[in-house]
Amino acid sequence: MLLTNKKSTLANNAQTSAMRTAIKNVEVAIENKNVEAAKEAYNTANKKLDKAVAKGICHKNFAARQKSRLSKKINGLG
Repeated sequence: MLLTNKKSTLANNAQTSAMRTAIKNVEVAIENKNVEAAKEAYNTANKKLDKAVAKGICHKNFAARQKSRLSKKINGLG
């Protein structure tokens, strides 16, 4: 039982970290005003967010809020 918990905790932590990193990559591209890189990073972040929701790592409203927030920033670039 404990070994299973540890395995799932490690997997969840890795997935959460990857999701956060993907979101940060979008924000960095936006700060640098690089529209193409931002769009590419945004697509990756969308996949990571959807995967996290499917696995129950984060709530669907959290993912929707992040996607909306990032897309607004990208659309604001031009």
